[in-house]
Amino acid sequence: MQVERPKVASTLGLLQEVLDVPNEVAAELATVDDGVLTRLRDRLGATVLLRGNRLTLEGDDDNVREARAVIGELVELVEGGHAIGAGTVDAVLSALDESRDLRDVFEDVVWRHRGKKITPKTVNQKRYVDAIRDTTITFGIGPAGTGKTYLAMALAVAALSERKVNRIILTRPAVEAGERLGFLPGDLLAKVDPYLRPLYDALYDMLDADRVNAFMERGTIEVAPLAFMRGRTLNDSFVILDEAQNTTPEQMHMFLTRLGFGSKIVVTGDVTQVDLPREQASGLVRVREILSTVEGVQFVELGNQDVVRHVLVQRIVEAYKRHADEDGARP
Repeated sequence: MQVERPKVASTLGLLQEVLDVPNEVAAELATVDDGVLTRLRDRLGATVLLRGNRLTLEGDDDNVREARAVIGELVELVEGGHAIGAGTVDAVLSALDESRDLRDVFEDVVWRHRGKKITPKTVNQKRYVDAIRDTTITFGIGPAGTGKTYLAMALAVAALSERKVNRIILTRPAVEAGERLGFLPGDLLAKVDPYLRPLYDALYDMLDADRVNAFMERGTIEVAPLAFMRGRTLNDSFVILDEAQNTTPEQMHMFLTRLGFGSKIVVTGDVTQVDLPREQASGLVRVREILSTVEGVQFVELGNQDVVRHVLVQRIVEAYKRHADEDGARP
């Protein structure tokens, strides 16, 4: 990246710097809805204008300096073949704050399928991936869209492919079924299937359908409601408990004690989205008080800055969090 001219003082007392960026970088920055440029402006407090391949930064000295550092990292990512988005700006800022090489984050390929690479998109997601690899039981706690379940499932599929485990078990509580379950058609599995559908969706995104079906027929991959875990010992398995905020403390205790030899457990959930009756404690909230000092267990917090869905999802998450903070109650 070349600087066309040094910083100059504007008539408003602000500093301005004009940069020439490569054409492919300019194309990435000028994505649909200007998501990257908008995120740069929001996070850096500087004016950021792009015309052709000329980028103008304007603001106070600190903001312009930080903006230039972020642009430099984005340029290196694009030149390295990485696509960038609004969330990439947050990842760059987090990496700079921690003096971390951003390539360590974006080049950690968890799983590949049909040319698609699944990688961490933020520094916290990288921390989460590392925790799952290094720890027997990992809790990923955070709002919707932070990749908690998706990354865990990608790691599970990779572990199965590399024969580190013999099977994958995916489970979640069917809390909302309750008394209405009896009115749904079919046997018990058919009744709870709608609550497990998000797990199937992620599986089919990572493996060909015929392969998923073959694995499920052989029991190599099992998708089941949490109640089916009672009384079992799960050896040589990669086990994921999703939507764990909807477990009771008793259910959480039951699930964690299913751990067998050669197994790994990942528990994911969002403590702001509890569907249990208000008088019922959440097992995910309670478990941190109990296991926070236990060796072999890690808790990783993901936040709004780790949301990697559409930028509007991030705004929705932030708005609901503000509302919950103001009311002092569940959203």
